[in-house]
Parts: sequence; C-alpha cells; structure tokens
Amino acid sequence: MSIPDRMKAAVLFGSNDLRVVQTVVPKPEKEEVLVKVKACAICGTDPEIIEHGWPNCPPFGSYIPGHEFSGEVVALGEGVDEFNIGDRVVAEPHKGCGRCINCIRGLYTTCLNYGNLEKGHRHYGFTVNGGYAEYVAIHINCLHKLPDNVSFEEGTIVTAAGTALYGMERIGWVQPGEIVAVIGPGPIGLMAVQLSKVFGASKVILIGTRNSRLSVGLKMGADVLINIKEEDLYKRINELTNGYGVDLAIEASGSTDGPEQAVKITRKSGRISFIGIYKNMVKMDLNRAVQYNIQMAGGKAEGMWCIERILPLLAQGKIDVKPLITHKFSLDDINEAVKTFKERIGGAIKVVVIP
Repeated sequence: MSIPDRMKAAVLFGSNDLRVVQTVVPKPEKEEVLVKVKACAICGTDPEIIEHGWPNCPPFGSYIPGHEFSGEVVALGEGVDEFNIGDRVVAEPHKGCGRCINCIRGLYTTCLNYGNLEKGHRHYGFTVNGGYAEYVAIHINCLHKLPDNVSFEEGTIVTAAGTALYGMERIGWVQPGEIVAVIGPGPIGLMAVQLSKVFGASKVILIGTRNSRLSVGLKMGADVLINIKEEDLYKRINELTNGYGVDLAIEASGSTDGPEQAVKITRKSGRISFIGIYKNMVKMDLNRAVQYNIQMAGGKAEGMWCIERILPLLAQGKIDVKPLITHKFSLDDINEAVKTFKERIGGAIKVVVIP
C-alpha cells in the first residue's frame, strides 16, 4: 500500500483557530501501527480543546485533536505481530504508562503518570496527536479489531459506549430486574440506557430537558421518559418505584443539578454511577447518601478494556449505535462540523468527520 509523505489534518494553531493544512505523515515507532483514518467522531471535550487546548498538549501549530476514530492499518512498527496490514480497527484514546500501580491493575484511564511521554503515557487527541487527520500513528494497546459487519462510522461511537459500560462496572453492574434511572440523554447516557436493557433492567427511566434527545432514548430502549422542565422529577420517580427510589442512578449529564437529583431519586442502599464531566462545582445532600447507605463510584472514560467488550455486543446486534449518528462532514468542513455539534444544529448528537 502506497503511503504518502504528506497528509491533510486539522491542526490547532491557537484558541478557536483550527485549520485544515498539509502536514507530515507520522511514522509508526516500536509497538505502534499507522492507521489510515476512515472516520472520527466529535466528542464533548473537543470544543473545549479547540477553545483552550489541553494540559501537556503538543505545541499549537502542530497539535491534531480528535480521539474517537476508526480506520485501517496500513503500516506496522517494530515488533508488531498483533495486527496485520489491512486490519479494520477502532481506537481508544487512553494508553497508560504500563508501569504505575493503577496501570498494572488495569486502571489505565487514571494512570499516575498522565502526560509523561517519557514514561510511556499517551492520550491520543489530548497529549499526543489524534484522529482529525488522514493518518495516525498509535500504540497497539489502544487498538481493537473492528468486526466486518460494523461500519467505520459506527466504530467511532464505541468510546461513548465503553464509557457507559465502565461506569456500570465501577458501581457493580446492572442486576437483572433492577430499576435504572439515567440522567442526561447525551451519547454516553443514551448508551447507558441501551446497555442497562442488555443487562436485564426491568425498567429504564431516562431523565433530561430536551424532548428531541429524550425521544432518541425510546429507540435505545428507555421505558419511561421524564422531561424535568415539564413534570416534577421526584413525584414521578416515587410513582414509578412505589416511593422507594431507583436501584441504580447513572448520572451522565455533567450538569450542576445532576448529582443532587441522583442522590434524591436513589433508594436506600442503592447505587449511583457518575460518568458526566463537571465544569463547575456541584452540591449534593451527602448526609442523605450516608444515611441511605448509598454507594457511589466515578467512572473515568472507557477503562478496563471495555471497548473490547462492547464490540461483540455491537456485532451481534445487541446494541445499536446508528440512532446516535446524526451528521457527517468531510475533514475540510471540520469547523462547520464542530459548530453543528456544539450548537446542536439539526438535533445533532454525534457528528462524524470523514477524512
């Protein structure tokens, strides 16, 4: 396969200055492969990166964001025998250092050497270049083989699905027959809805503020929709749970009010999974959590090899990510794509960029 010396990439030159330019095609180093990117989805962190950059990111003028990408292996670095040229793959963005205690235990999304390139840590699209480009050099630890019946566009959604799955693992999974509430009908929350049904939840309640997003939840398997702008959340939860509260609340909104809502709707000895990203400090009734014996856990991104576990579910049709893919743009139009995602133009949920 002929690989050019130059490629097209969206490079961040400064605050809100993302330009599509020609740059050098990276060379795969030891234990890396070169991937020809076929699709890269926009994540909620990307507009923030474009506006502010990221701690320890590459210098402006050389920094390529993008971390939810899929593609085809086109070259192998030294020592790679896990992949072959032509393999269809999907990436996960976190590569731990492999030497700290968290990485050794499989908790690589909270690597203790985050940002330390000399110790081997990589966060693709954050601290090293990512997928808004025609090619990416990436470590084999961050790649998963994409099933033949799963499209490259669908592959870009597995990071969101893996994040939802990891949040469930961190809090002790969904037990068959449980009532689950998901706060926040964004991509991760919507995947949490679908996965809750896969694991046997008897009732999944989706909570949000936009009917357009909530309606997608029906396609993902939600049994009950609650728009908190239109009805009383706590009264409705009491009606649905005989006054006890839900067994598991999954807080995926990242909103200021979400954590407090989660605490108030969870039953005694219930559980809460926090998988939202919070821009501001939040308040919650921690005493209620203590007195109600509520377990809480945070879930950082797609840890514990969760993407590898998502892919069979996708290939077998047990989960469907197609309803989340609302828009597609070429790499040349990436700024329009980001605007569409950020402003939710046309009901945008996941916007996919095609190099």
